[in-house]
Amino acid sequence: MKNILITGGAGFIGSHLCTEILKDSKVKCLVAVDNLLLGTQQNVEHLSADNRFKLVVGDINDMNLLNDLFVSFQFDTVFHLAANSDISISHKSPSIDFDNTFKTSWSVLEAMRIHNCKKIIFASTSAIYGDVTEEIHEDFGPLQPISHYGAGKLASEAFFSSYSYNYGIQTYIFRFPNVVGGSSTHGVIYDFLRKIRENPEKLIVLGNGQQEKTYLHVSDLVQAILYLSSTENERYNVFNVGGTDTINVARIAEIVLEEAGAKHTIEYTGGDRGWIGDVPKFRYKIDKVLSKGWKPLLNSEMAVRKTVQELLTAKMTKLDY
Repeated sequence: MKNILITGGAGFIGSHLCTEILKDSKVKCLVAVDNLLLGTQQNVEHLSADNRFKLVVGDINDMNLLNDLFVSFQFDTVFHLAANSDISISHKSPSIDFDNTFKTSWSVLEAMRIHNCKKIIFASTSAIYGDVTEEIHEDFGPLQPISHYGAGKLASEAFFSSYSYNYGIQTYIFRFPNVVGGSSTHGVIYDFLRKIRENPEKLIVLGNGQQEKTYLHVSDLVQAILYLSSTENERYNVFNVGGTDTINVARIAEIVLEEAGAKHTIEYTGGDRGWIGDVPKFRYKIDKVLSKGWKPLLNSEMAVRKTVQELLTAKMTKLDY
């Protein structure tokens, strides 16, 4: 039987991961820790009837809390998702990514070292690669992130590597791009829906609309994480996980208007990116995970359209545009 800790477990991706993990009868207990800055209790309230699940509201950087949890539950495995996931906001306040993206990783690793926990799965990001035009694969370098978020994740990866080698911790690092889904709290789709509700005539789009990336639905990401972390047995594992195609922001805007039944005109602010730290385009190579037997069920446009539908149903309901 397995005892599992998920940091950021009440967040967007974390809550979906909790739901899937509890489908495994071999799980004895699943503890989700979240400070609720981005996560919500509502995201995991459907799990409250399962006596194997426990939500702890607290700060992962509180070592007393972490030590108490490791002593009480003797975790076999940690899924570390706690981080600032909104790249644009840390430009004004870089300490957000130092505290919430990097330091949380160090805190978790220290707790694992102290309590002899030997398996961790880390949610990293394509933002570690920086603003590059070449095709991005797992061994690409040099790594020069242009956002504090990417820097925090890259620094975390460095410590995951050193702790893995020094203390024999089996490590799985998943680097993924834009993840979308119905319980998201920010991002281009969420922002577009908010904007068309606030402005009855225009949808203002940051940049020129030609920013082009791959989009992955959260359901596909969760399946990739669980599949690869259970079938691959190297001590240190790194995977790019993403879609097999791309979509640009202009097309996303069109899909949002179509699904919302809105008649807004689209107005672009200009420039090749939406904000400082935004990577306007990249080509993401996922041959490694495809060779392991995983592939996304939804392409980028399907993932975007499904997310718009989910957000309209769950958060926006039927709005009169």
